[in-house]
Amino acid sequence: MLEILGKTNIDFMGKRNIAFVFSGVLSLLGLVAVIQISRGAANLGIDFAGGTAVQLKFEQPIRIDEARRALESNGLTNAELQEFVEENKILIRVKATTTIEEKTADRVVAVFSKEFPTNRFVVDASTEIGPTIGEKLQHDALIAVLISFAGIILYIAARFEFRFGVAAAVATFHDVLAVLGAFYVLDKEITLLVVTALLTLAGYSLTDTVVVFDRIRENLRLRRRDGIVTVINSGINQVLSRTIVTSLTVVLVLIPLTLAGGEVLHDFSLALLWGVIVGTYSSVFVASPVLVIWPGGEGRLLKRG
Repeated sequence: MLEILGKTNIDFMGKRNIAFVFSGVLSLLGLVAVIQISRGAANLGIDFAGGTAVQLKFEQPIRIDEARRALESNGLTNAELQEFVEENKILIRVKATTTIEEKTADRVVAVFSKEFPTNRFVVDASTEIGPTIGEKLQHDALIAVLISFAGIILYIAARFEFRFGVAAAVATFHDVLAVLGAFYVLDKEITLLVVTALLTLAGYSLTDTVVVFDRIRENLRLRRRDGIVTVINSGINQVLSRTIVTSLTVVLVLIPLTLAGGEVLHDFSLALLWGVIVGTYSSVFVASPVLVIWPGGEGRLLKRG
């Protein structure tokens, strides 16, 4: 593995109080986002808020910017468009609204018939998602996240120790809250694709944390006379180059996806990009400090090692 930093001796645990303040702010924003999402006050996609999805197949190619302008000029300003260039198809997703009595699918069809009279099309598919289904999807998404946290605790507890499992779960929960908080502040839409990104992030964060914990456990066996803070700092410094190289590799893929991946992939890749950055930070400044502040004293952890 490339050693981009060489041998370092940074006192990470000495800065844990500053990190706790920063992490507290991120987590607080995330908790506000969770509350607002549960109240339906956040920017929810049609998966959670309800709405209409219509897929149209045209005889001739149609530019997505022209299609978007046509919808906006006819009052459908909150529509999301996904283009399938090779098949001349466009998927239009419109959130539910209480101010429109006419079916949204009919309005979309009427707009394209009016604005593009020479480009004939057929309706490939049309789906209505009601608020009841949206609430069920919210519930199912929450259950999926909670199950992932439970799995993390059990896996780490079996491989290391219970407190390691709790520390990893705390770090993962912190990462999820940080992404949700950022999306809420930026008024980004919360969709099932974003939930998929959060679950992917949970797996990445866990992998990064396990690498750090594995080196800490190894040092606990070899350096029994040293204090826990010294052992943890040493373990983090030893894997620091590996952690940074791994994260940079992922970030270098996600940056072009975020900037040029199109509207459909933008929020997904943005969630992963911010999540990878926060996940790398949390492995050092959230998961590891939890081992230090865990009640029961340092000797118990050293003895286990």
